[in-house]
Amino acid sequence: MSDFRAARDFLLEADYETARREFRWPEPAEFNWALDWFDGVLAAETPDAVALKITGKVAYTFAELSARSNQVAHWLHEQGVRRGDRILLMLGNQAELWETLLAAIKLGAVVIPATTLLTAQDIAERIKRGGVAHVIANASDAGKFGAGEHTKISVGDAYGWLPYHEAYQASERFVPDGPTRAGDPLLLYFTSGTTSQPKLVEHSHASYPVGHLSTMFWIGLRPGDVHLNVSSPGWAKHAWSNVFAPWNAGATVLIHDYQRFSARALLEVLRDEHVTTFCAPPTVWRMLIQEDLTAWRLPLRTAVAAGEPLNPEIIDQVGKAWGITIRDGYGQTETTAQIGNVPGEPVKPGSMGRPLPGYDIVLLDPVTGEPGDDGEICLPLRDRPMGLMTGYVGGSDEAMREGHYHTGDVATRDADGYITYVGRTDDVFKASDYRISPFELESVLLEHAAVAEAAVVPAPDPLRLAVPKAFVTLAPGFEPGEETARSIFEYSRRHLAPYKRVRRLEFGELPKTISGKIRRVELREQEAAREYREEDLYQ
Repeated sequence: MSDFRAARDFLLEADYETARREFRWPEPAEFNWALDWFDGVLAAETPDAVALKITGKVAYTFAELSARSNQVAHWLHEQGVRRGDRILLMLGNQAELWETLLAAIKLGAVVIPATTLLTAQDIAERIKRGGVAHVIANASDAGKFGAGEHTKISVGDAYGWLPYHEAYQASERFVPDGPTRAGDPLLLYFTSGTTSQPKLVEHSHASYPVGHLSTMFWIGLRPGDVHLNVSSPGWAKHAWSNVFAPWNAGATVLIHDYQRFSARALLEVLRDEHVTTFCAPPTVWRMLIQEDLTAWRLPLRTAVAAGEPLNPEIIDQVGKAWGITIRDGYGQTETTAQIGNVPGEPVKPGSMGRPLPGYDIVLLDPVTGEPGDDGEICLPLRDRPMGLMTGYVGGSDEAMREGHYHTGDVATRDADGYITYVGRTDDVFKASDYRISPFELESVLLEHAAVAEAAVVPAPDPLRLAVPKAFVTLAPGFEPGEETARSIFEYSRRHLAPYKRVRRLEFGELPKTISGKIRRVELREQEAAREYREEDLYQ
């Protein structure tokens, strides 16, 4: 525990160069983050500080949340939850989610987070593949669950389910049944499946709780911050920035809970709740810049983006309006934050930044396996970072081959060590023997006023083998048609080299995973519905 605190305190004060040079991961043999850190330090030393606030609903201090999670842990144990049992946790942004997660950590149970958007079929698959022994869900979702031997606990009244609210009658004193080994499993995440069936990622009591020290450093979180992260429960980013990174720092987790997203409502929350640190995916940032940002005076000290690469146009617009630079970063469900632009360091537009403390990044040629400044992002296993997953449960160990963890993402590195995302290994394609990065082309298209979202995939071509095709979602006020298509083609011609030019164009909504990531694999397989061709408009 003392090693964890020392590492955390070091990162709170260190600049980037010092942190990269001197940081070492703590390696505890035994560690229970909820008992040792949340209860033992945060609730003990800052009991009255706000740990969790859900706008318009509830707010709990560290001491209150410690006591409530003790009650839940005590009650769950009475219902038969034991160390190592797997709990499917399917709740929205509500206090019970954080209470249960803390309680499960205290018990040594394994949590399988699940989004409330899952269908009955999705749930059945997760229960089977995940070896689920207990389910905690809202009563409104109870109908999605079939019969099974697992314990069923509902928030709200559901026939035949145990009522969660009974936990608040349990003792606020919780005594664990034994020590928690740092390497014991804690979280099982189903990935979002942008190209294939979701994999089951396992993290330990160290890999996420301790590993997210890198995420804390990237965001720039400090004790007493009010941190707002736009993310849905069930996905790893929710644990990144709504649990471990802010509470590692001793910050307040602020939740903006909404039924329908509104950029204006989000801006009001940022202002009225005095948010100091803010994280949102590029999709949200794209919606925010549709508003007049200059009309909003916000207390933000720093802001970051994650989930997908951030387009330079967004960084530029926010910087002009608010005087802060959105800092991009990179990580996966399988890891904590690996690469990032950190506070106080120069930001290169389009770059994800440099390796974060505790991570060594190598770029390996996908064909030869040789390291260089252009290749797949990989992590050497000889000096395994704490934030790397234990592995895939019941799946292939292909990602851990030849002494490296292979991310499946391709990037380039410049002379200053800044790493720029190119694309997924299966998204990058060749046109006229040139390698094309979809992200690079999408970033240019997004600078056009008519383009709200864009995804580029290869389209078959008899002469060039493939040409770039863009699927475009239009911004408000623009209509699909030949005039708009011509305007976008002309913009592509002016801002892209001839071999990179977009030569096919189709308008419509982009298919996405339930976590919000674009499914380019689906676009590649999609038949052209109403396709505009550059050569047809410029004959």
